[in-house]
Amino acid sequence: MRAALGAALGGGLLTLSLSAACVRPHAKAAPGPRKLNQVSPPVRAEYIRHATVWRPTRILEMDLFRGPQGKDSFEPDQQITCSYVTPEKRLTGNTPKFLCDLGDGDVVKVKYNSGEVYAEVAASRLLWAIGYGADRDYGVQVECRNCPIEPWFWSTERKVDEKKFQAASIQRRLEGKEIGVAKKEGWAWPELDQVDERVGGAPRAQRDGLKLLAVFLQHSDSKANNQRFLCLPGGVVKDEAGNEDCKKPFMYIHDLGLTFGKATLLNNTRVDLEAWRSQPVWKDPRQCVANQKKSLSGTLANPRISEEGRKFLAELLVQLSDAQIRDMFRAGRIERLEEKIHTPQGERRVMLDDWVQAFKKKRDEVVNQTCPP
Repeated sequence: MRAALGAALGGGLLTLSLSAACVRPHAKAAPGPRKLNQVSPPVRAEYIRHATVWRPTRILEMDLFRGPQGKDSFEPDQQITCSYVTPEKRLTGNTPKFLCDLGDGDVVKVKYNSGEVYAEVAASRLLWAIGYGADRDYGVQVECRNCPIEPWFWSTERKVDEKKFQAASIQRRLEGKEIGVAKKEGWAWPELDQVDERVGGAPRAQRDGLKLLAVFLQHSDSKANNQRFLCLPGGVVKDEAGNEDCKKPFMYIHDLGLTFGKATLLNNTRVDLEAWRSQPVWKDPRQCVANQKKSLSGTLANPRISEEGRKFLAELLVQLSDAQIRDMFRAGRIERLEEKIHTPQGERRVMLDDWVQAFKKKRDEVVNQTCPP
């Protein structure tokens, strides 16, 4: 066991057990000072025990249309110009995306021409407003300079002077330093049960509230790297040898692109009003088993929710006004999908108010339920 690790962790930060702080004899330690993104599995497990998942917000004052503001934020539907950046390797995932330089080295990831462009903006606004962690997602229009005709296939397409994307989004990551082990990103949903309130971790009410919120949104693609584990700003400390430790570990959902639809085996539905409305919040209301089908990539499936978790989320959701709910979907520009629904009067175009009513109906399912002890 490294002496420096014991000293750092024994100094009133995270009181890790000796067994957790020790590295197995056959494991090879990374050269140089220990970094948070290269900790051992036992140390990562201790950080999870101490992790939080929620921070209070003034819900009634949150502007869900403009979203989080700052020097690097964007206005709703802002038109921006950037220069295409050729990646060192093809970007991961199945959603069309590319890297683009806004100037002064500010390189952002642009998603385009996908349902995720709409879903991720709306869903992230909800989590941000009620206090759960979320990246800052903005719906924008992008003019890409020196861009491939189809940038998702950058290696084979010729470039043009300008390429415009009217349906695009840009994401700013939640600030903090990644916590992880080699070749392992994020966290799987069963790991949320390892958080321990007795050592300062999130209480069960907040953790179950997050699970229920994921079901509420039908967060289908819940694989580990779609959740993020980081050390919040102000939480990273170093000892004299440069070894890093964290006193503010935090867990949150990073990729919310597959939401507002129906969780499926192949993750093939999102921002689909009829699919979302078809899914009840509860699979077994009597036992408070929430309704979340496990996808091939997912790690969340039909979680059982405690009464304190249900009540915690309900008390957050009821604070949202109709105008805020509408602004959430308006920020996502969901109406531009020109989706159709069937009504007794016939087929018609989906309106923002249809989404608002669907949200409120699902909220009622959470509010009006009572879970067994």
